[in-house]
This record gives sequence, C-alpha cells and structure tokens, in this order.
Amino acid sequence: MPRRIGIFGGTFDPPHFGHLILAAEAQYQLKLDILLFVLTPDPPHKQGQSHTNLDDRIAMLAAAIEGHPGFVLSRVDIDRPGPHFTVETLHLLREEFPEDTLIYLMGGDSLEGLLVDWHRPDEFVAACDLIGVMRRPQDHLDMTPLETAFPGICEKVQFVEAPLLEIASSQIRSRVREGRPFIFYLPETVRRVIAERGIYSNFRQAPD
Repeated sequence: MPRRIGIFGGTFDPPHFGHLILAAEAQYQLKLDILLFVLTPDPPHKQGQSHTNLDDRIAMLAAAIEGHPGFVLSRVDIDRPGPHFTVETLHLLREEFPEDTLIYLMGGDSLEGLLVDWHRPDEFVAACDLIGVMRRPQDHLDMTPLETAFPGICEKVQFVEAPLLEIASSQIRSRVREGRPFIFYLPETVRRVIAERGIYSNFRQAPD
C-alpha cells in the first residue's frame, strides 16, 4: 500500500519549536506515514550567506527529531554536491520511493514564489503528487495566478492550518551570540548539542 511521505526542507540552523510544531501539524492533518526532514547544505536561494558547519546542523536536527514517530532525517541533499535545487531533490526521492505519494511542504509565501524565483517550477509542480501549504491565521492566498501559470496546481494543493509562530533561526543564533535567553525556543536536546559543540560564536557550557 502506498505511503504518504511529507518532505520538509530547510537549513535548520538551528531547528526549533516552530519547525517541529509545523511538522507535527502537517503530519497529523495530511495523515503522513513518514515526514522527511531534508537538510539543505547550501540552498541556491541563499547563496553568499554563511551557514553553520554541516556536521553541527546534522547533529542538531537529529537531536530535534529523535524519538518522534515518523520523523526521519533524509540525507538526499547531504550526500550529493550542490547546488541543491528542490526539483532535483524530488526526482531523487521519487527514485527512492517510487510507489509512494510525495507531498512537498511549504509556506504560502513560497507557493506564491513559484511565479517568480523558483528553479524549473513547472517541473517541480509536476514532480509533486501533492503540495502541503502551511497556512497561517488570516492568510489569504489567491490561487488564480498560480493556476494560470501551472494548470492543475489547485488540485494538488492541500492546506495545513498552522499556528502563527514568530520564531526564526536567525533570531536564535543572535540570542546565543549575545548571551540572551534562548533555551525556550528549541528542544532541550538541541540546546545540549549547541552547548557541547560550542555552536554559534563558541557558546559552550556544561549540559545540565
């Protein structure tokens, strides 16, 4: 029987409760059997930006999802050279899961971005069986331009009602560097990895 597999991509620098809550909502609302966390080493749309050491990000993400049923760390982008375009990631996952339903997860802003700044967006839409769109409270997405550009996309989009969480990885990185409180933004398991490895401006302390 085909499984429903969600694909949740990002740099996860660091992974935080916002990521996990959105993932859990998608898993529940879309009835996902597996949710793949696809860590992107160096995303094309963030060229020129510095990213934390890849091994540290892998360790943090593994710690964040440890023990969560159905949450899986995918190495599809980790084990191949860049640039890591999403459409190519989907093709590789299709080879890995040929019989399963692949559901790509994105925010409403990313969905609208298909019209302007995605790499081979027609091919991306065709490669998705479904597209799970995280819809925040009071979001209003006009699907008409998208349907015109990508006929049939409306049939693929399934909305996920998600809470409004103003948490950003960049905010957490700044808090760690500045010595401001940050522990309630992410799981304790991730905090321990940050402490043990001295991630983000050599923050280091003995784990409790």
